[in-house]
Amino acid sequence: MAKAHKKPAEPVRIDIKKEDTVKVMTGRDKGKTGRVLRVDRETGRILVEHVMMIKRHTRPNPSKQIKGGIAERESTIAASNVLVVCPGCNKAARVAHHIDPIAGGKTRRSRVCRKCGQTLDKK
Repeated sequence: MAKAHKKPAEPVRIDIKKEDTVKVMTGRDKGKTGRVLRVDRETGRILVEHVMMIKRHTRPNPSKQIKGGIAERESTIAASNVLVVCPGCNKAARVAHHIDPIAGGKTRRSRVCRKCGQTLDKK
C-alpha cells in the first residue's frame, strides 16, 4: 500500500520574535512566563525557556564528551498559546502594528502593545 504524502504546512505569520518575554495562556504550563529561545515559522511553534519541559534519555558518547542519563530540556509550544508580555505595563497583551515614517520618505513597521501603546521592538 502506498504511503500518502503529507503536504508541507503553509508558513504561519508569527508576531513573536526571539528574546521576547511571553506568557503561556493555555496548556499544562498555563501562567508561566519565559524568554523565547527559537521561533519556527514553518511549523508555527516556538521554544520558550523553562516551559514544556520534557525528559530526554541520552546514551553516553565518550568521543563527544556526552555524559549519558536522563536530561531535562524544553520542547516547542504552539505560538497561538502564548501572548507577548509588554515591558511597559508588564501585562500579557496582543500585538498591534504601527507604521512610522522615517527619513527619506520611507516607513517602518513596529510592534506595539494594544493595552498601553508602548513599542515592543528594541531599537
